[in-house]
Amino acid sequence: MSNLPASRAILPEGWPVPRGYANGMVAEGRVLVTGGLVGWNEHGVFAEGFLPQLRQTLANIKAVVEAGGGRIEDIVRLTWYVTDIEAYRASLKDMGPIYRETLGRHFPAMAVVQVVALVEPQALIEIEATAVVAG
Repeated sequence: MSNLPASRAILPEGWPVPRGYANGMVAEGRVLVTGGLVGWNEHGVFAEGFLPQLRQTLANIKAVVEAGGGRIEDIVRLTWYVTDIEAYRASLKDMGPIYRETLGRHFPAMAVVQVVALVEPQALIEIEATAVVAG
């Protein structure tokens, strides 16, 4: 077994260090992918507002990854879909603590995309996760 971590961030030489995400990730193991997860609880009840939905969505990602035998550190990619990019931008300062309370200081490769709508009409955010689980 290697002493290397299961996944690690990739930063091309000379590039600035990104804040809150990685430009790329490399990992070895079994691939675990989530569907698009939204900010509802196990009863299908949505949290009210963008930040509460973000908190619940991240908790849902953690639950699915752990149910698949993974850890937060195994997540190599998050793709965020938001219905209002301005709400996302206006919430950046408040998102950091919410993100860290669930996912810690693990920052995989990420992308954020504004969409016209999500399948669930109440959803303000949907996130897909890809993890690479050891073994």
